[in-house]
Formats: sequence, C-alpha cells, structure tokens
Amino acid sequence: MLTIHAADEVRRAWDGEPLKDAGVAVEGDRIAGVGTLDELRERFPGARVRHWPGVLGPALVHEGPLPEAPSPRERLHAVLKSGATAVLAEYAGTGDLRLAASRNDVAVLPRTKKPAIADTGRADLAVFDADGACIATVCAGRLVHRRR
Repeated sequence: MLTIHAADEVRRAWDGEPLKDAGVAVEGDRIAGVGTLDELRERFPGARVRHWPGVLGPALVHEGPLPEAPSPRERLHAVLKSGATAVLAEYAGTGDLRLAASRNDVAVLPRTKKPAIADTGRADLAVFDADGACIATVCAGRLVHRRR
C-alpha cells in the first residue's frame, strides 16, 4: 500500500530549502516520490494520505549512547521516539542491541551520515513540531512512533 506523508513543510535535508504544502510518497520501505501534495495525489491516485502538523524531513541518526531502559527493544524505541532511525555501531555493541535493531529495521551505521530524503531511498522520515519535539517517526516505511 502506498502512503503519502504530508506536512505544511517538507525538507529533503534539514539544512535544505523547504517545500510548502508537500509530502513524501512511501511504498513498502522505499520513497516513491517527493513533491507538493497536489502533485503526489495526481501521481499516486488512491494513496492513503497522512497529514502531520509540523515539519517533515529525513529521520535522524542517534549519535550517542542509547537511552537507559529495561530492555534493548525499549532502548531502541526511545531512539525511535526521538525521530532517529539509525544508531552508531559504537553504541550498539552488544548482540542484544544489534538483534533488537535488526528486528526493528533500525540501521546500525559505522559512522555518522547526513540524513536526506532521496528518491527510491529507504523511507526513514521524522516529523517535528515548532518546539522541536518529535511527532512521528517512519522507519523503513513503517510508522513506528506517533505522538497524538
């Protein structure tokens, strides 16, 4: 099923120019298109549309130790709630953490990368409100966190 994640503002990169009244079309775990909401609706008729308040952009990379929690899964869920869908390998060194990351499609990266939304790239998205709080996280095309 194809879903369009729409917001008042979409950024392909957090330091890039915003697209107004735009969205990101997601099919499976991949990005199918980026553009204005009108363009995406025309290109993908019948797609489910999720409207998010705030700014939608690429999901983040968690660059420090994972938050403390009772289990590896809960530690990764705390990362997802922050708008990140990737962690650095140096902080996911245990087998339990790597297994939990694999099961939840959280990427384990050898080094920091600049997150960006790329056509046909993996659908890792985050939505933030005006105060910088994460409203929603999409990891490999799946909505894994929603605050509302």
